[in-house]
Amino acid sequence: MRNAGPPATGKYQANRQGAGPAAIPPSNAADVIQNTGSKTTHVFNTRLILALIPLTAISAVGWFFLIKMEAAMRVMNGEGVFMALMWMMMDPGEPLSYLSATTFMWIMMMIAMMVPVVMPMLFVFRRLERGANSEFDTFLFAGGYLLAWCTFSFLAATLQWLLHSAGRLHGDLLSIQTPLAAAVLIAAGMYQLTPMKKACLDKCRSPMGFYLTYWRKGRWGAVSMGLQHGFFCIGCCWMLMLIMFVGGAMSVLMMAALAVFILAERILPAGPWVAHLPGVVLMIWGGYLAVLTILAN
Repeated sequence: MRNAGPPATGKYQANRQGAGPAAIPPSNAADVIQNTGSKTTHVFNTRLILALIPLTAISAVGWFFLIKMEAAMRVMNGEGVFMALMWMMMDPGEPLSYLSATTFMWIMMMIAMMVPVVMPMLFVFRRLERGANSEFDTFLFAGGYLLAWCTFSFLAATLQWLLHSAGRLHGDLLSIQTPLAAAVLIAAGMYQLTPMKKACLDKCRSPMGFYLTYWRKGRWGAVSMGLQHGFFCIGCCWMLMLIMFVGGAMSVLMMAALAVFILAERILPAGPWVAHLPGVVLMIWGGYLAVLTILAN
């Protein structure tokens, strides 16, 4: 934040990455977040909403695209780009076209799912960054965040190609079979209980804490913070994203359920149960599928 105000001491002292929210005393930070009731605040809130409308629209377009793509996959029929992507994603024998189409689909998934998740961070960023280019900087932060998820999308697409090439993906929505699904669920549940999950989730749950620690000035600073927050978010959610292969990599219902859960992790009251209880549920679900597999054999 440019002209952030008087520097603080102790743990709120400005860090070497540039003055900004890291230099704001706790009382001033609270004023920035909670100041309401004035004409200036009303105008600011209007500009904030207008700045986030395009991102909301982008997420909505992503969901529309994914719904249309799932419909095409279910009936193995479609038109235009949906037909082309569908056939490319069904032929792992052509790695270049398969990876191109699948990476694009994963990017669309991440845009649809994760833009709503990052909204709380964008609200706080927009309140802290009150410079002349604050709206544009908000988009830059979101762009850095989505860039991190684009990196994850390529890795997820590569994993999908490996699974498909090995004959591990089946059905119109490309899901893994029960034994492997059980292993993924158990692993995802166990990850929910790890220190790594807690550390990354703590960064995602506290926008103000993130900015106090990692604030950087300028446009490149906005991109850098978005990218850094994106990687924290990936560290928090990467195992959850693998659950997509349990319900089907193209299942919009599974995408929506994961998006709601990931957002809930960030906004529900703090406590170990936020991650631990879902982790236990995932392990029970995986154990149930493992028992079914044993009984079937």
